[in-house]
Amino acid sequence: MSLVENLNWRYATKAMNGAVVPQEKVDYILEAAHLAPSSSGLQPYKIIVVTDPELKAKIQPIAFNQPQIVDGSHLLIFASWDKYTEERVNAVFEHSNNERGLPSSATDDYRTMLLGMFAGMSEAEQAAHTAKQAYISFGIAAAAAAEQQVDATPMEGFNKEQLDELLGLNALGLKSATILALGYRDAEKDWLVNMKKVRTSKDEFFIYK
Repeated sequence: MSLVENLNWRYATKAMNGAVVPQEKVDYILEAAHLAPSSSGLQPYKIIVVTDPELKAKIQPIAFNQPQIVDGSHLLIFASWDKYTEERVNAVFEHSNNERGLPSSATDDYRTMLLGMFAGMSEAEQAAHTAKQAYISFGIAAAAAAEQQVDATPMEGFNKEQLDELLGLNALGLKSATILALGYRDAEKDWLVNMKKVRTSKDEFFIYK
């Protein structure tokens, strides 16, 4: 199917049947998320892949007891940097230059410009910026799941502070941004499965200038 057909097929699955998503499909989804664009190629986030039933059971009450947390196969937790630092930014550029066979100084001007821009932002603004980058990867992961005919439920309904504490994210300089639960729909229990997909009309949604 085409991407548009796959996106028409997908929906925010409300009930999952507990079946395990094959590893090759999960790997495909993760690779798509890994290849997602990000501002200046910094990728200021990590993806935490959770399959352990005991950990998922601990996450469920933090996520308002949503059943997909435990009935799904995998949880992808997108956690973004809490702030930009010279060490983090420099490490990305050093890695990129090394992989491309460029001298370390090749990106000095651009790197200095970026660090100056981040220095002018508050830590809250920096955290908001890194979370936006995580959401780009999150969106591509959801599309890749649809392409693989894997159901996925985007989740923002969880206590971020509690999840960060449970996963030890603060010590890693990360903040949870959003969750994508992967699995397979339970058509008999999911009230949304046969509902018509509804979006804002295109006449209202698109503005042409």
